[in-house]
Amino acid sequence: QVQLVESGGGLVQAGGSLRLSCAASGRSLNSYAMGWFRQAPGKEREFVAAITWITGSTNYADSVKGRFSISRDGAKRTMYLQMNSLRPEDTAVYYCNRVNFGDETPVWSWGQGTQVTVSS
Repeated sequence: QVQLVESGGGLVQAGGSLRLSCAASGRSLNSYAMGWFRQAPGKEREFVAAITWITGSTNYADSVKGRFSISRDGAKRTMYLQMNSLRPEDTAVYYCNRVNFGDETPVWSWGQGTQVTVSS
């Protein structure tokens, strides 16, 4: 079992930056790809970014390419999402999860997420 805890959300003005963290406890993540998803009010949850834990290969949704960057720290068992040039449409609850790398589908159940609000 792996437990994931998201943090780092908040209120930011458009054009600003935030860094989200996803701390993992439990079994090793070495066999997995991990990713970020988000759900805006009234919308379906959508894929944002993914990273393979060992090789660091990444994949991004088109809507965040060039603005967001996913990374991980194996020693800290923590994944990050650096979000720059934030837009009001990035407002959502952000979740981390294990992901099937390539089709970007989530694997585990969802945690509580962290709220990101971008004001215009």
